[in-house]
Amino acid sequence: MSDLRIVDTLRTTPAPVAVHAFLSGGGDCAALIAALDWDATPLGPIEGWPQSLRTATALLLRSPVPIVMLWGADGVMLYNDAYSHFAGKRHPQLLGSKVREGWPEVADFNDHVMRIGLAGGTLRYSDQELTLHRNGRPEQVWMNLDYSPVLDERGDPAGVVCILAETTERVANARRTQFLLTLSDALRPLTTRDAIMMVAAERLGEWIDASRVFYAEIGGGMMTVDFDHCRGVPSLKGIHSLEAFGPDLLDAYRSGVPIVLADVAHDARLNEEARAGLADRRVGAFIDVLLFDETEWVGVLAVQSATARGWTAAEESLVQEVGERVKSAVERARAEEELLRLNETLEEQVAVRSAERDRLWNLSQDMLARASYDGMMSAVSPAWSRVLGWSEIELLTRGYASFMHLEDQPHTMLAIAQMAQTHRPTRFENRIATRSGEWKHIEWTVAPEADGTNFVAVGRDLSEAKAREADLEIARDALRQSQKMEAMGSLTGGVAHDFNNLLTPIIGSLDLLVRKSIGTEREQRLIAGALQSAERARMLVQRLLAFARRQPLQPTAVDVARVIDSMAGLIESTLGPTIAVRVELDELAPARADLNQLEMALLNLAVNARDAMPDGGTLTIAACRRSVAANGPADLSPGHYIRLSVGDTGCGMDPATLRRAIEPFFSTKGVGKGTGLGLSMVHGLTAQLGGGLTIESAAGVGTTICLWLPVSAATPADEDRPLELSVIPAQLGTALLIDDEDLVRMSTAHMLADLGYHVVEAASAEEALRSMADGLVPDVLVTDHLMPGMSGADLAQLLRVSHPGLPVLIVSGYADEAGIDADIPRLTKPFRHAELEISLAALMPVVTIIGEVPDA
Repeated sequence: MSDLRIVDTLRTTPAPVAVHAFLSGGGDCAALIAALDWDATPLGPIEGWPQSLRTATALLLRSPVPIVMLWGADGVMLYNDAYSHFAGKRHPQLLGSKVREGWPEVADFNDHVMRIGLAGGTLRYSDQELTLHRNGRPEQVWMNLDYSPVLDERGDPAGVVCILAETTERVANARRTQFLLTLSDALRPLTTRDAIMMVAAERLGEWIDASRVFYAEIGGGMMTVDFDHCRGVPSLKGIHSLEAFGPDLLDAYRSGVPIVLADVAHDARLNEEARAGLADRRVGAFIDVLLFDETEWVGVLAVQSATARGWTAAEESLVQEVGERVKSAVERARAEEELLRLNETLEEQVAVRSAERDRLWNLSQDMLARASYDGMMSAVSPAWSRVLGWSEIELLTRGYASFMHLEDQPHTMLAIAQMAQTHRPTRFENRIATRSGEWKHIEWTVAPEADGTNFVAVGRDLSEAKAREADLEIARDALRQSQKMEAMGSLTGGVAHDFNNLLTPIIGSLDLLVRKSIGTEREQRLIAGALQSAERARMLVQRLLAFARRQPLQPTAVDVARVIDSMAGLIESTLGPTIAVRVELDELAPARADLNQLEMALLNLAVNARDAMPDGGTLTIAACRRSVAANGPADLSPGHYIRLSVGDTGCGMDPATLRRAIEPFFSTKGVGKGTGLGLSMVHGLTAQLGGGLTIESAAGVGTTICLWLPVSAATPADEDRPLELSVIPAQLGTALLIDDEDLVRMSTAHMLADLGYHVVEAASAEEALRSMADGLVPDVLVTDHLMPGMSGADLAQLLRVSHPGLPVLIVSGYADEAGIDADIPRLTKPFRHAELEISLAALMPVVTIIGEVPDA
C-alpha cells in the first residue's frame, strides 16, 4: 500500500478500539497507529513488533510534550498527539513514513541525527533554526531538540527518540525586539526627516523581505514619494493621485487605521483603475500605516510586495511599531531643530524668561547642567544633589569625567567631542558615582551652545527602570524553572504509574512463590532476592510519584508528636552512636498527613542528615504550630500549619546545590549511595497535602529542612488498634475482578483464588456490567480505577444504586482520584498477598481470613 493509501485509510476508516494493550490511553495517535497498515512499512505487522519498540511507543504516546521516535535505519516515524500539532498539515501522513521522505527539506539534518543516534550517541540543539513546510509553505522555525538512542532487546541502538519544544515565538520575539532596538539606535543620531525615512525604509525592507518600502506625504488628494527602497521593482518617486484608488481606500486613510491588502488583484476595496495602476507598478500586496494626521499634511509608511502575499499579524504589528519609531524620531529631529533655534536666540530672551528658567531649574526632577568642553561644569541644578548626594561645590570644583565610571568615560567623552565638531545635540548613557559610593545609570541629552565653548545637559536617572528590568528577568527565570519542574513532574508521574502496573504482577507472582515454598532452598533464596529487589523498585516508584505529586495518599488527622516519639528509637539506631538526637516539641494540634508517607519522609530526612555528618554531630527534630499570613514561606496559603523540622550540624549546602536540592535524581552522593529522590519525594508529599517545604542551609554550618503540614480539624485515629480477625469458611464466595492490564489481572486473580474466592475476570467496567446483567451475582468487586471507557470510580457509583450492598475495593497506582468517593476503600499498586488480604478483611469486617497473616 502506498503512503497515500495509508493516509486515506486513516482518514476514512473510523478509529477502532485499540486491541493492543500498549496503545491504550495513547490518544488520537494511538488510534491512528492501531488503524495503519504496517505491512507496507519497514516495521511490518504490529503484532510482530519487538517489546522494546512497543514499550518506547507506549511511553511517548502518553507524554504531554511533543516526542517523535525514528525507528530502524529508515527512521520510520512514530509520535504522540503533542507532536501531531507541531507537524501541522503533514499529520497524519508523517505517521509510519520514513523521516527522510516525511521531512525532505531537512533530510541532511535528519541523516546526521540518525547516524549519531544509531551509533549510540546523543545530540542536543538549543534554539535550532530550520525551515519546514508544515502548512503548505516554507516556515522559519526554532526548536530545542534532544536526541537519544532507543535500545532493542540486545542493548543495541534500534531507533532514535526526540523530545522537542518549539521556541519559534520566543526567538522571533527576541529577534524582533533586537531589530527594533537596533533601528532605534540607528535613528537616534539622525537629525533630518529624509535621513530617518531612508534608514527606516532600507532596514524594514530587508527585514520583512518586501519589494518596496517608502514614506510618502499626503495632501490635497495627492501622494508625494521623495524616495523609496526597492528590490527588483521600479521606483515610485514622484507625485501620484489618490483619487484613482477609489473612495473606499481614501475613507480608510482618513480613519487612521492601517490598510492591509493581501491580494490587490482580487480586493473589492479597489476599483478596476486602481488594480490596473497597481499592477503596472508591480504591487501585488501592501501594508499602509498612517503615521501623521495633522492639519497641514499626512504621512504614510508603505510596505509592498510584488506578488500576492498573506501578511502575518506579526508583520503588520512590526510595520506599525516601525512607524511609531519613525514618528518619534521625526518629532525628536524637529524638537532638536527647535532646540537649536532656541539656543540661537537664548541670549536675547534670557532677561524675559529668567524667572521661568530658574523655576524649571530648581523644580526639575532631571539633572540640568551647563558645562564646557574643557571638562568642567559651571552650573548644576538642585536635582544633582537629590539624585547623587554631591554638594554643588563638589560638583563645580571637580572635572565631570571624574564622576564617571572608568568603563564609560571613553564613549562619553567621544560623544561630547563629536557634538563640539558637528554642533548637533546628541544622546548617550553612562554610570555616575554617588557620594555613598554607588553607581547610577543616567541617560543624557546634551546640546551645544552658540558660543562654541559650552553646552547644556539634561540627565535622567534610569536606576529604577534598570531595577525593574532586573526584577522582571528574575521573575522570568523563576517561571521557566517552574515550568521545567512541572513538565518533569508530569512525565515522571506517568512513567511511575506504568511501572506500578508492571511491578504488580511481578511482586504478586514472587510473593505467591514465597508463600507456597516452591522450589529448592537455593531457588527460594533467589526468589526472595528477586522479591526484595522488586520491593526496592516499588519504593523507588513511590518516591517518583511523591515528587510528581501523584502518589495515592490517604490523609488523616495525625499526631505529629506521637509519630516522632514512636520513631525516635529507630532514628537513633539508624544514625549510630556518633550523632546525638535532640527532640523539641510544643503543644501540637493534629496535622493533615498520610501517616505512612510522613514516617518515610521523616526517616529519609534523618538519613540525609546522617550522611551530612560523617564525623558525628547533633540531629534536632522539632515540631511547633505556626500561622502563615499572605506571602508566607514556600508560597504557602494563609492558614495554620504544623512545622516539622529536621536540622543537622553537618557540611551544609552551597547556593548552587541548594537551588537544585529538590530536583529528582540530583544527588551529591557518590554512585551507588543513593537515588537522589529523598528531598524531591518529601517536597512532592508536602505539596500534595496542601503544605510546603523550606530549606535553610549554608556550607559548613548545617541544614534545617522544614515540613509545613496543614492543621487538621479532625481527631487523630488510634493507629495502633489491631485488626480483629476471626475464622471464616474456606470458600468466601465470588469475586468479580476488573483490570484492563492482562498480567495485573492474572496476578490478582491468583491471589483472590488463594484466599478462597471464586474469581470471575473482566477487562473493562462495561464487560463486568454485561456479566452482572447476564445473572452474575458477585460477593465482592475488585476493580482498577483508570481504565479505557468507564473508570473504577464511575462503576462504583453506579453499583451503589443498582447493588447497594455490594462491597467494592478500588485498586490504583496513581493519585488521580477525581470522582472517587472518600469512603470507598482503596488499595495501592503494587501490592502483595497480605495487603490484599487485609484490605478485603477491612472491607468486609464480618468476614475474616483463616490463618496467620504472612509477613508483608
